[in-house]
Amino acid sequence: MNTIETSLQHEFPGALTAPERAVDIDDADDIYGWLIGSWSLEVLHYRGVDLRGRGLMAEAHFARVLEGRAIGDVWIMPPRGSREPRETSMNMYGMTLRCWDPQLRAWRIMWENPAGPHRETQIGRRVGRDIVQTGARPDGQATRWRFTEITPERFHWIGEALAPDGQTWQLEGEFVATRVDR
Repeated sequence: MNTIETSLQHEFPGALTAPERAVDIDDADDIYGWLIGSWSLEVLHYRGVDLRGRGLMAEAHFARVLEGRAIGDVWIMPPRGSREPRETSMNMYGMTLRCWDPQLRAWRIMWENPAGPHRETQIGRRVGRDIVQTGARPDGQATRWRFTEITPERFHWIGEALAPDGQTWQLEGEFVATRVDR
């Protein structure tokens, strides 16, 4: 590794992460701040396949980034300690960037899983006790991702896509998360 690469690897985490929320984001608008930390994920469904009882696990890590104006995360399935080098069927190693948009008064979301490949853009808002993200894939298919049953130590995440009938939401992904570390 050359000197420039070594310097970038050393400086990048500090330039990316932030210790706290930006002062121009109100506490009430900080709907993702509770996620900061690491989570263990029990995989119930992925790509529409029922995986309950199969013991497939994943991991997720969340941090404040970009001067505290965004929340970044990494979702990894299977977890790093049990990944096979050429695993392709249930491979997820992707990143979400959730940026606060003060004009919209909502969060703009970009998800990218180059291992999938899978890309989404959405808008996230609190709806009652849940957080609901809606948007579309590059091909225009509508998507809805939800954080439900939220507590400081657990959450239920549900990912759905709108069926061709334009009315039915089809389950594509489902995880139950348990906090590992703050």
